Amino acid sequence: MATVAVIDYGMGNLHSIEKALKTASAHTDVIVSADKDTILSADRVVFPGVGAIRDCMNALHNTGLDDTIKQVAKDKPLLGICIGMQALLQHSEENGGIDCLGILPGNVVRFPKGLKDSSKNKLKIPHMGWNEVNSLKENPLFKKIGQDERFYFVHSYYVDNVGNDITIATSKYPKEFPCALRFKNIVAVQFHPEKSQHAGLQLLTNFLNWDGQS
Repeated sequence: MATVAVIDYGMGNLHSIEKALKTASAHTDVIVSADKDTILSADRVVFPGVGAIRDCMNALHNTGLDDTIKQVAKDKPLLGICIGMQALLQHSEENGGIDCLGILPGNVVRFPKGLKDSSKNKLKIPHMGWNEVNSLKENPLFKKIGQDERFYFVHSYYVDNVGNDITIATSKYPKEFPCALRFKNIVAVQFHPEKSQHAGLQLLTNFLNWDGQS
């Protein structure tokens, strides 16, 4: 039986993502773990996260899981979710600015104040709730998922300057921003697939069936 490790570094909706992964594939053994060897021996790895990036990075450094994630990123299918996505980038301006793992190019910036939609209604920060996701190119992560399908978001910061070559989907609030990335064997999403009902489960199923190459 294939295995997927969910990284437990003290931050993340671990129960929710574990349950969603088990629902997405009954043929995959889901392991929530902080043990380096367990994570490295899994067939696939999920890097979830909620909260502030400084707390995330401190937890990774204190547990040594920052190096583990860098090892996973070399050759194993890896899925970053929300803060897990942002932590894969180079730098975040949250908490006064902090360096991230530097595995993917790009930075994390805050939504500016005074955002308004097309009807001039003020938009709240954080960006919270359902929003459409526009897939830019054919990608195994979005197989069997319709264009402009809605996923669930909760975030005040977003990725910027990542480049069109690794951006595979975008959303708008109200400006377009990257919400899904792929670089070789690494995929990452800003939204929460574990909270996104049928579309989220399909995305997780796609990841669990992905070899990290196609």
